[in-house]
Amino acid sequence: MPRLSDTMEEGVIVGWLKKVGDPIEPGDILAEVETDKATMELESYHEGYLLHIGVEEGPVLVNGILAVIGEKGEDYSAALEAASAPESSSNGSETSEQPTGGGSGSDIKFGEETSKKESSVGKSPGEAGRIKVSPLAKKMAKEAGIGLERVMGSGEQGRIVKKDIVAILDEGGHAAPIQHSAIFSSGVTEEFPISQMRKTIAKRLAESKFGAPHFYVTIELEMSNAIDARKRINIEAPPKISFNDFVVKAAAMALRQHPAVNSSWLGDKIRQNGDINVGVAVAVDEGLLVPVVQHADQKSFAQINHEVKELATKARDRKLQLPEMQGNTFTISNLGMFNVDEFTAIINPPDSCILAIGSITEKPVVRNGKIEIGNIMKVTLSCDHRVVDGATGAQFLQTFKRFIEDPVKMLV
Repeated sequence: MPRLSDTMEEGVIVGWLKKVGDPIEPGDILAEVETDKATMELESYHEGYLLHIGVEEGPVLVNGILAVIGEKGEDYSAALEAASAPESSSNGSETSEQPTGGGSGSDIKFGEETSKKESSVGKSPGEAGRIKVSPLAKKMAKEAGIGLERVMGSGEQGRIVKKDIVAILDEGGHAAPIQHSAIFSSGVTEEFPISQMRKTIAKRLAESKFGAPHFYVTIELEMSNAIDARKRINIEAPPKISFNDFVVKAAAMALRQHPAVNSSWLGDKIRQNGDINVGVAVAVDEGLLVPVVQHADQKSFAQINHEVKELATKARDRKLQLPEMQGNTFTISNLGMFNVDEFTAIINPPDSCILAIGSITEKPVVRNGKIEIGNIMKVTLSCDHRVVDGATGAQFLQTFKRFIEDPVKMLV
């Protein structure tokens, strides 16, 4: 298993595109691998035949054994045993058995304790009070409208795998019926394996929250001018500019005036970043991805709009490439579309700040001594106190407020 991202510790095999016995050429795509950031294609750099697949579906540690490629009919058992020997010594148990059935490797164990396939056949996924399912099988079942509680898993320890869903689809999409009580039916308690993305989110944000001393500064913005400006711009502009585009542009221009906020803590020094690259948090099914708008301060509303839409679509489709998620110097998290008034966000390393955006709500405001209806948006800046002090964060928000409340200033 190669290291496909800088933070990857293990990958999850989603599915193989080649089968044992297939000829392999350099550049062929062997399998799909879920990393902590995206689902990526595993490319072969070798020529030969696929002699053995070590892990059909599931997690594999970086540098763990995925497959064997060699000459047709080659005896690879000694090499396979030697390659897996360090793992057996590290966990103190036998980790490999002699391949059977022409090298199918269904009973070979790599890096974690498993049971033979025969022991789980016919086991109900609900026997242990939870449903075990591979990420690919879960996705296929969801798209086909198949309830996982109706599926008998044939994988390890009753785990539902791709072929179980395929078998149901081949039968017309009908799974085994569930027996219900005449009066009550019990709800299904489900437990799912943690995805690589969720593991990385948990690790990095825990390190950020408990490693960086956070403090928060909140400010209210009067958005009436921004609402009017957006209406006028969208009359002429082919792409419909969003308030989020205003936020990205205003933040980027404010960062240019407050370079201390556009900085990173490096342990023994602080790096003040020359470029302004704004990460935009995008919610996906399994967590959060942060694609990056490079040089955001130098781009127009239309350019920002196009990039954010394109990157967000790729994020939801798990098609983001690593360069599109790297280099951020500041991050924006916007929950305004969910009618969230305000919230605090955890800093996204290596940034020193993250800006949390709430929704625009109508509230009474005082103008020229009179109470009128205003359009108020609250934003909260989370700051790493090792890098940014309270006054610095407040001054940044004042500049951000000046731009967002009068968008014409961002056109100069």
